[in-house]
Amino acid sequence: MKKIVLTLALIIATTLSASAQLLYKISGNGLQKPSFIIGTYHLAPVSFTDSIPGLKAALDAVEQAYGEVSSKELTSAENIQKMQTAMMLPEGQTLSQLLSKEQLTRLNGVLKSLMGVDMSNPMVAQQLDKLTPNGLGIQLSLLMYLKSNPNFNPQESFDDYFMKVAEKAGKPVGGLETMDEQINILLKSTPMDRQVESLMCIVDNQEWQQQQTDDIVKAFFAQDLKAIETAFNEKMNSSCDPTEEENDRLIYNRNANWLTVMPQVMAEKSTFFAVGAGHLIGEKGVLEGLKKAGYTIEGVK
Repeated sequence: MKKIVLTLALIIATTLSASAQLLYKISGNGLQKPSFIIGTYHLAPVSFTDSIPGLKAALDAVEQAYGEVSSKELTSAENIQKMQTAMMLPEGQTLSQLLSKEQLTRLNGVLKSLMGVDMSNPMVAQQLDKLTPNGLGIQLSLLMYLKSNPNFNPQESFDDYFMKVAEKAGKPVGGLETMDEQINILLKSTPMDRQVESLMCIVDNQEWQQQQTDDIVKAFFAQDLKAIETAFNEKMNSSCDPTEEENDRLIYNRNANWLTVMPQVMAEKSTFFAVGAGHLIGEKGVLEGLKKAGYTIEGVK
């Protein structure tokens, strides 16, 4: 099935319109050499890199690679421990205590359908009951994706593939933000009651969540940023939709911060940037920000 999906993705990629693009060249505004930026998706297989026109040449041409966080920070034992700790509730607290009896019953129904077991199983409870609602929400989203894409290997990260290629070639790597910053933004900044609400939104809207994921995956494989933007902006028109403040914290404020870092990084060395495709799109996206700063942005063919 995986081969069929990737074959279809390749066929789509070879028949794209001129505007369909994931990889862009950044030039002008005083740069001595061009840099490049690609939109990534964390659930895409690494093998999809073969379908992106001009990717190998771009990676060969640059002097360094940058991700959202550097691969060295991502893989350090200290930061892995920090991430795991951030996904855990404080000592003495459990998820079962945070959820009502009715909410726990609904959660167990989803766990049963995805894993065949739920938190009535002591071994499952020992692992999951200590997670924050955000932490469990991340796990549920991954389990839902794996259920419909059983051949996906979560150990092969599309996001950090580009830094690994650079490191193998002896090139330096870096990050647009630190691991601590990313942990605080993604895992620690959301109030606990909102975390519970967001978890139950995943639990109670599996079909909607799956459809949005499918739409994003389809748009990504088609290398169509406009379609990715449409899929990201799909709404349930309920409190499950992200608030303006949450969008600012998770996306737009980070875009603005990166746009203050990127000019100096590119001026020092030609750079290959790899960030989530959701950060490239829209008027507040990184691509528009670079254009407004005076850079020339061109899709790589």
